[in-house]
Amino acid sequence: MNKYEKNVSSFRLFFNQLSRKKLASLSIIILMLVYLTGIFAPLLAPYDYTETNLLKTQAGPDFENWLGTDRLGRDILSRVIWGIQTTVIVTITGLLTGSLFLGLFLGLLAGYYRKLFDFIVMRSGELVSSFPDILLIILLAATLRPRITQFIYNIEEKFNFSGIISSGVVDYIVIGVALLPLSWFGTMRLIRAQVFQIREVDYVLSAKTSGASTMRIIFKHVLPNVISPLIVTSTFGLGAVALSEVMLSFFGLGVQPPRPSLGAMIADVTGRGGASVSVLTNHPEQLLAPIIVIWIMIFCWNIIGDGLTDILNPRRN
Repeated sequence: MNKYEKNVSSFRLFFNQLSRKKLASLSIIILMLVYLTGIFAPLLAPYDYTETNLLKTQAGPDFENWLGTDRLGRDILSRVIWGIQTTVIVTITGLLTGSLFLGLFLGLLAGYYRKLFDFIVMRSGELVSSFPDILLIILLAATLRPRITQFIYNIEEKFNFSGIISSGVVDYIVIGVALLPLSWFGTMRLIRAQVFQIREVDYVLSAKTSGASTMRIIFKHVLPNVISPLIVTSTFGLGAVALSEVMLSFFGLGVQPPRPSLGAMIADVTGRGGASVSVLTNHPEQLLAPIIVIWIMIFCWNIIGDGLTDILNPRRN
């Protein structure tokens, strides 16, 4: 059997095992539907998320507005769909910049080189993680936003074009950077522990003896063996990143109006977003849609993580 056939067989075995995890498979399907809804928001949303109807504010569900309207007469269903898109973008960018790239890269190097590099990385991570997560995220988001906004504004002014700030890119950059302390250290510590074991196995020692370069050993012999735990920890991390984005938007430090966010929608109903507290008292049903969507995403990611742990960790089989 050649290398290609082995890879095909491994993937087929993995998907066969995953298909036996009924709850995890159902969670994957549900998440795909939710994420596709957000990705295709321009096509699926019945109204524009900024469209207002002041003659129909705080209306209940009807045939025109399936989930009703908010205090400005905006369609809640449309804003929920666009809010899902915001969460999808932030979740993916936060995962890629934090857990996958930074955590994996530092974990590989710290676990392989050890000594001074490992000491610096570990002490830095412990220092950052000693702060309460949400307070550190809020502090970073609050201090970074005006500086990044001013930097992007200078670029637009210098090169005589516009649209970057209004597109929401600044919000995604701010949230992605602010979430780095939450995501990278746990992944790095997991990968580092795996590398400690792998670097002492026979085929790695043989590669060293044969004169293989350090980068070749890390990327050809070490990296493939840490992919499984990386996949598992990333699935759990996606739920945490989504929840953090919602919390930042709830406190007004995430995605800024008029672009909708699930956290901002919750804040708008509870009074933190500028609305009267009577909105929460008289129309609590407006909280249901964003809260249910958030719960579904976090719950499904946790179920998928449990299923992948059972499949990829032979000690649990």
